[in-house]
Amino acid sequence: MNLREKIEFYLIDSETVTGKIVDIFIIALNLIALIIFILSTYKLDPETEKNLWYSELVIVSFFSIEYILRLYGSKSRIKHFFEIYSVIDLIAIAPTIIIILFPHIDISVISILRVFKVFRIFRFLRFTKDPQFFFGTINFHALKVMRLLFTIFMIFFVSSGFFWWAEFEANNNLSNFGDSFYYTVVTLTTVGFGDITPVTEAGRWVTVLMIISGIILIPWQAGLVIREWMYLSRKRDIECKRCGLTGHDLDASHCKHCGELIYQKYEN
Repeated sequence: MNLREKIEFYLIDSETVTGKIVDIFIIALNLIALIIFILSTYKLDPETEKNLWYSELVIVSFFSIEYILRLYGSKSRIKHFFEIYSVIDLIAIAPTIIIILFPHIDISVISILRVFKVFRIFRFLRFTKDPQFFFGTINFHALKVMRLLFTIFMIFFVSSGFFWWAEFEANNNLSNFGDSFYYTVVTLTTVGFGDITPVTEAGRWVTVLMIISGIILIPWQAGLVIREWMYLSRKRDIECKRCGLTGHDLDASHCKHCGELIYQKYEN
């Protein structure tokens, strides 16, 4: 393999030691980036804020290198540029780069750029597209359940980020991302304690969009999760020695794909 092919292979590989290390390193950076975003919404001393900013610069530097390497290693760079994962990667690094290049832009623009960092959570989607993980392979239906649960969590996380952006300056009951996440959970689960309510026009619109998305997406996603759990409960986790198929029916004695004997019950 030439250099370009090696870069492409190790950035998408999750079976070799090198590929696993790369994936785990990128996921760790994603987690740290989200933690930095959450911590930045809290009242911190100047020294801590400065350290968080330097940490973000380091992480975004790695994100930028990763983005360039993926673009360089792809077979079709134009096609890769418009792929959903590539767009997500670009959105993840763009806010910080813009702030670096234009340090004197209006504070309201900086505020908008900060909230777009919430989309960094979508970078995890790349690692849920196939059942091959760092320490083995998981059942495809279990992977679907994980995707669905993660989708629901992303709805909560992104909604919380935008509600915080819309309300944090005007709402005395909203101090940080934790308060915003609490409001999102209480609102989308229709509990509605009323201790936090939107006071701005933008906050009301975010809440409306949040509720609409919750009404449409969360019951649908929850229904899919329950359906997958019911499907898994009706399957036997036995792998066919001939073709490798898993997830056979509970009463199956032979593989439905190749006919190989997979399970036989004897008396005594």
